[in-house]
Formats: sequence, structure tokens, C-alpha cells
Amino acid sequence: MYEKKLNIALIGCGRIAGHHLRAVKKIKGLKIVAVCDKKIKKAEYYGKKFNIPFFSNYNLMLKKITSINIVAIMTPSGMHYEHTIDIINKYKKNIIVEKPTFMKPNHVKSAFKIAKKNKVKIFPVFQNRYNKAVKRIKKAIIKNELGKIRIVNVRVRWCRPDRYYKLSKWRGTYSQDGGALTNQGIHHIDLIRYFCGEVKSVSAIMRTLGAKIEVEDSVVATFLLKNKGIGSLEVTTAARPNDYEASISILGSKGMAQLGGLAVNELQVFSKNPNECKKFSEKIPDAYGFGHIDFYRDLKKSFLQKKIKEFPLSQNDCFRTIQLLNSFYRSAELNKQVPVSKVISSQKLGKENKNLSKFYRSM
Repeated sequence: MYEKKLNIALIGCGRIAGHHLRAVKKIKGLKIVAVCDKKIKKAEYYGKKFNIPFFSNYNLMLKKITSINIVAIMTPSGMHYEHTIDIINKYKKNIIVEKPTFMKPNHVKSAFKIAKKNKVKIFPVFQNRYNKAVKRIKKAIIKNELGKIRIVNVRVRWCRPDRYYKLSKWRGTYSQDGGALTNQGIHHIDLIRYFCGEVKSVSAIMRTLGAKIEVEDSVVATFLLKNKGIGSLEVTTAARPNDYEASISILGSKGMAQLGGLAVNELQVFSKNPNECKKFSEKIPDAYGFGHIDFYRDLKKSFLQKKIKEFPLSQNDCFRTIQLLNSFYRSAELNKQVPVSKVISSQKLGKENKNLSKFYRSM
């Protein structure tokens, strides 16, 4: 346990980096002390903006700034696992990992095992769990206000044209990205479990309809919950010309709830008490929302409080979400319904691309 302050370094200076930097700045006892990106101009931008050292190589950063307690990894998704175990094994640092944490379920088990061996922690980021609307409906489910869940529906209808995928080499690849479900739909995949419990089986169809990429940009699926409820999922980045919807609805034996907005930040329907919809909705500037602030509050509590509090997202919780994610891919690969608990890994998701890995490995 750290008594006074946690020093955090950030690896990967894409769009999400600014949200982490601003969130940490709001919490006493936490401090970003360095940033790193392979493209030095990106690291320099945040370094100068927040008046902190910036690097293009994380090994140099970690050797030079030995006071770092935690490393936040925001590199391409396919590099999360390699960067995590490399930093833990070499430098014994705690790790924050942005979505989708890791590409494969066995990566989750392996990384947490290595972390335990080295007496450090891993903190997966699923910030939408902290949204006001999400917390209210989670409470409603715990208190049985909606009754037994019968049907759940996920709909993500966003626009990502070819120019989006051309912004970086890793986008639109199975090796580093994973497509609409892994990149854009992962938070809704996580919320299916968070709200409804474990999924028993999945049947999915994946297609590439709107962009010239190797991964899917459109997914339609059905699934069976362990509690006998049923669900449907539609995730696409092939909508044109704008983003239209990102919602999840839950129909129970006692009522219905629907969350929408840019990032399930709006409580649109709540039959138990419609007047609460406005109270538990929040305006957000973009799809990242404000959940990173509460994420870092929980991280701080797991280190700095005298009475140590467990971080709310456990290893098993993270594993089950990544296993469910892989289940949709496995179903599409086999062209049949698959039992989620039997899925080890997708054959395509996270498959090795030596050239891409070599390019991003040298950070």
C-alpha cells in the first residue's frame, strides 16, 4: 500500500490519453509524471500541455523516472498484452489497461497470473460502468425493480468511413484492432454481463459492408442468457453519414429500462419511475464520457486508503467479458451457435501480424 501519492505514466497518446490526463488531474494523491508515444509529436503535445516529460520509448521512460508506480497502457489493442507483461516482468509496475483490456481470454489469465507473481495489480478500464444511468439501472436490477430479465437488446449504429481506418496502421486489422465489435461495441458487450449476468450461448453473423478493411464493420447476433432470457445485438460502423444510436434496452417481468446517448449516458426509459430519467442522464462532450474520473477514484481507494478496498472489476469479471467478446467471433467463424463457457479464443481476433507488432513493439 502506498501512503501518500501514486505516480502514473501513460503509454500511447491517442485521443483517449487526454481523458486520462484530465481525470487524474482532478484527484488528489494521483499524478501523471510522464507520457510516451512512438510518434514523438503526439507525446510532445501532451507533455507540453501538462508540463510533464515526454518520451518515444517506454523503456527509456521507466529507466529514467524510477518513481513511477503505475503505467497506463493505451497502445493499439493487439499490443496491450505484450506491453503489460513486458513492463511487469522488467519493471514490476502496476498496470492500467484501456479497452478491450486484452484480445484473448487466455491473455487475461496469463497477465493477471504474472501480476500476482510480481505482487502488482492490473486495472481494466470499462468506464461506462460509472455512468449515472448505468449505476441506476444496476441498482434497479439488484433491487429487483425490473423483475426477471426476459429480453435484452444492444444497438450500436455508428459511422466509421475508410478515412477513419486510414488514420493508423493498426486500425481495421485482426492483429491490432478487431473491428466494430472489439473497438466500438466492447462496452456494450461488457454491459450485457454487468446487467444481465452470464451469457450461455451466442449465434453471430459478421460482415464487412462499409469500409475496405479486413475485420468486420457489422455484426448481428442473438444470444441466450443463463437465466433463460434472450437477447439480440446489432453493432455496426457502416452507418452513413453519421452516428445514430448506441443503446441497450432491458425488458423484465416488472418493467423496462433503456439507456442510450453517445455512451449509455442517457436514461431514456425507466418504467419503474419515469421521472428519474432526467436525474440519471448526463450530457457528455464525446463517447468517452466522464467515467474515467470515478475509475481513478476506485483505483486510488485500492491503494491509498488505510482499509484496502478491492477494485470493483475483478480478474474473473474481465475474463468473462473478453471470453464473451471472443464468443461472437467464434460463432461467426464456425457459422453456428456456440456455448460461451467453452470458447477458448477466436481464431482471427488477435492473430499475429509480425510487421505490425514489430512496428508498435519498439515503443
